[in-house]
Amino acid sequence: MRPISVVIPLIDEAESLSRLVEQISDVAAANDYDLQVVMVDDGSTDSSWEVIEELAVADPRIEGIRLRRNFGKAAALSAGFRAATAPIVFTLDADLQDDPAEFPKLLAAIDDGADVVSGWKVDRKDPWHKTLPSLGFNTLVSWISGVRLHDHNCGLKCYRAEVLKEVRLYGELHRFVPVLADARGYRVAEVGVHHRPREFGHSKYGVTRLIKGLLDIMTVKFITGFGDRPQHLLGAIGLLAFLMGALGLGYLAVAWCVTRAISAEPIHLHETAMLYYALGLFVIGAQFLSVGLLGEMLTAHQLRDRDTYSIAERTKKSEPQSR
Repeated sequence: MRPISVVIPLIDEAESLSRLVEQISDVAAANDYDLQVVMVDDGSTDSSWEVIEELAVADPRIEGIRLRRNFGKAAALSAGFRAATAPIVFTLDADLQDDPAEFPKLLAAIDDGADVVSGWKVDRKDPWHKTLPSLGFNTLVSWISGVRLHDHNCGLKCYRAEVLKEVRLYGELHRFVPVLADARGYRVAEVGVHHRPREFGHSKYGVTRLIKGLLDIMTVKFITGFGDRPQHLLGAIGLLAFLMGALGLGYLAVAWCVTRAISAEPIHLHETAMLYYALGLFVIGAQFLSVGLLGEMLTAHQLRDRDTYSIAERTKKSEPQSR
């Protein structure tokens, strides 16, 4: 039997949980999977936790985790990943729109060499006011991150467990695990999956989460591109502003000297808008440089406890020797 863990973050999905577990169990039986299901209740206000407790009593393969309040999907997934024990970890939403029958398809991509496999809802069963913004969002994320996926938001994904040990989630970064994994050198793949219409509850996504997602992709871009060397970005911006301010002040100084030499009344610098623009750029540049240096200090401190690389494999001779 092949061991797999299935992590399901949820909030207020009591009506769908029993059917979802039944479907996952059927897929596991049909494909000879050694199953572990980790259900993470992220602050539900309905009877979701009571249902999870009943399911866990009836089936020892099911584990429940109840968070003290709603911490967000990234936190719920992190709690589930920590509890997962199998070398292969699936995630899917609890609303029955993700189809567990697609597990073998995602696992086949893992067997072909991928480390992260993201589902792509080819025929998405959602209204246009959700699919249209999602299309724009996915296009933007793919362009900014360089990770070309049709559906970054798809909850149905499959991971090698070692990926999840290196990727840290917070905020709304759960949708960007493939991007973060790619930055660590892992191979990311995408496969088309079946998507089903919602039967119970209501969507948790809206304009607010879309805006948060757009802000978070900027965070991800900074983390993956400049996270270990913030001065490369902040310092470059600061240096440019600093130099432009210095050039402006230099120009004004030369203009004042020239007008003083050829005229009895030189220009009044405090009356020129350029003086204030130049001073502003000068100060902003100095601030960016200072923040960049502070970021470098914080990064150096954090890296004491974290590797700056990711090892794919070792030869036996290269393995560290115990002392």
